[in-house]
Amino acid sequence: MTEEPTPIPGDEASLEAQLRDEIEALRGELEQLRADSLRERADLENQRKRVARDIEQARRFANERLLGEMLPVFDSLDAGLAAAAAQEGPLKDGLELTYRQLLKVAADNGLAVVDPAGQPFDPEHHQAISQADPGQAAPGSVLQVFQKGYLLNDRLLRPALVVVARHD
Repeated sequence: MTEEPTPIPGDEASLEAQLRDEIEALRGELEQLRADSLRERADLENQRKRVARDIEQARRFANERLLGEMLPVFDSLDAGLAAAAAQEGPLKDGLELTYRQLLKVAADNGLAVVDPAGQPFDPEHHQAISQADPGQAAPGSVLQVFQKGYLLNDRLLRPALVVVARHD
């Protein structure tokens, strides 16, 4: 009969310690992989949000160039209507209708008119070209608008050119 080798008492403890160490190393590696996975998932989510935000910005301001090039057309129609203010007739009515339709199309695409006559001066949306005596107006208010300003989706496209009431 053959005898089974008797394990050396130190070997069993050594093997157990070695297995424990290996288990701890694997647990550490697993935790690192979990952390890496969470970080990658968060990075992907942030990238997805960033791309969605960029797409939304591009959509909101895609027509900025076209609308910016149309501002002189609005200015010309404003001037034409101001010149025809005393006249009545189909020509003036047609001009007003065309102007209103054009403004509606522009507004549907995010354009808003900045016409600050009588309002307090706002350096964020107005550009003062001169000052004048206030008369009955409050100091610092807009007395006259030389050129209307425009916002595109709440972002300034062109400031309004204004005359401001002088502070005494």
